[in-house]
Amino acid sequence: MTTTPVRLLIHGATGRMGQALLRLCREQDSGCEVVAAVARRVDARVVDGVPQFAAAELAGVPAFDVAIDFSLPEGFDAILSLCIARGAALVSGTTGLSDAQKAQLDTASTKIPAAWASNFSLGVAVLHELVARAATLLPGWDCDIVEAHHTRKLDAPSGTALTLGAAAQAGGAQPHYASIRAGDIVGEHLVQFAAAGERIELAHRASNRDIFARGALHVATRLRGRTPGSYRVAELL
Repeated sequence: MTTTPVRLLIHGATGRMGQALLRLCREQDSGCEVVAAVARRVDARVVDGVPQFAAAELAGVPAFDVAIDFSLPEGFDAILSLCIARGAALVSGTTGLSDAQKAQLDTASTKIPAAWASNFSLGVAVLHELVARAATLLPGWDCDIVEAHHTRKLDAPSGTALTLGAAAQAGGAQPHYASIRAGDIVGEHLVQFAAAGERIELAHRASNRDIFARGALHVATRLRGRTPGSYRVAELL
């Protein structure tokens, strides 16, 4: 039985994540077909067989099943509106969204299947579950989250650190954050629970940015055809 490939729109195609997604779809049997790549500006109309669209031309992209968005907050509203208008699913890893944008995403999830995550690594999805469990079982313990990334990353703490902190808070902990920006570190997150005489460390270290792109593609293939709702990566493992 042949499965029809998921038709993907890559939004933020010239960024690091966008380039990784395009390369993986080109090199591997991902179960996805990129039908459009969208960036702020385009220099060519077709690259490696993929039609290119400027952000201002977003309304003219061909039909797609799922949009994968790794852009900036100022570009998020447009891709969200397009997904709603087309009845397509949205997978977004854009961080730094405003409270209003988060509320818009929640509202949109009543109309389309949507998955937002600060980190699409499948390992981080499991780490999130472990942190929530540890916080519940260790009331009163100190909780510290240390994250390290490359020098070009602007937001601090990272979106992943804040998401892990939310998991800890849900379990009753009060997390404190520390951020490191150095060299070309892809991404490292350490969640530490400490009490008198003992300490537990839960850590995830990424050595390759492809893990985030693979995770986003994994989620995209499982989001097509789902009922409207807000989905977590862990639910789609």
